Amino acid sequence: MSSSVAPPAQPTALYGGTSGRRVTVRDIAAAKARHEKWPMLTAYDAMTARIFDEAGIPVLLVGDSAAMVVYGYDSTIPVTVDDLIPLTAAVVRGSKRAMVVADLPFGSYQTGVPEALAAATRFLKETGAHAVKLEGGRRIVPQVEAMVAAGIPVMGHLGLTPQSVNVFGGYRVQGRGQDGEELMADAKALEAAGAFSMVLECVPEDLAARVTSSLSIPTIGIGGGNQTDAQVLVWQDMAGLTPRTAKFVKKFADMNTLLSEAARSYADEVVSGAYPAPEHSYS
Repeated sequence: MSSSVAPPAQPTALYGGTSGRRVTVRDIAAAKARHEKWPMLTAYDAMTARIFDEAGIPVLLVGDSAAMVVYGYDSTIPVTVDDLIPLTAAVVRGSKRAMVVADLPFGSYQTGVPEALAAATRFLKETGAHAVKLEGGRRIVPQVEAMVAAGIPVMGHLGLTPQSVNVFGGYRVQGRGQDGEELMADAKALEAAGAFSMVLECVPEDLAARVTSSLSIPTIGIGGGNQTDAQVLVWQDMAGLTPRTAKFVKKFADMNTLLSEAARSYADEVVSGAYPAPEHSYS
């Protein structure tokens, strides 16, 4: 009597896949192994999280960019853990499949391991986030090692690190010349410390390609060319809501015009008395 062996299950694509469960760090690693590119977007509320999740975006970042796009600050510096906790919880509640990564804001991890562990633990316990992201290279290796040892997945962030904008003297391309070798050393140190992925922001394309090929963990580009394993954008930039954007941003829609036209149409109908019409009223 012959027996047949079922063929091995095919891996589920990271973008647009339907695994019926949350994306994990193992899925992220597997995508790198099979050379599959994937997208990441920011999200700050349940409604947009649901839309992006249903669109198949596998990773949602609750970025400290909320400082500008949600709270109206000029930089990421002022936003706090308490500011980001409710936003992260909303994104987790609004999504079903995407891995939700929480940014550790400025001042929540730089001072040492205990503070970093406390902040990261709050995000996982109070919001349900699945990982955290923090900026910096070799100087934050102890924090990364401690968080990974505690069971907290960590996404790194190198290149233009917005929390260090005052040191950089503005938002400038990072990693040119000898600085590129320093960034490479930082990237390898973060990988060795246990980071499961790494954002490369505003770095020369050839450097991002070299870092990507040198690491076993995936790289996520934002202004790093198209040779990284993944790409991330602030969703308001991607959708055309932000008036002024960096060179690396492509606007995939014109939501600024669309929302403005909708608001004007609504206002015009209210002023004219056309809205609410009988079909919008109760008898």
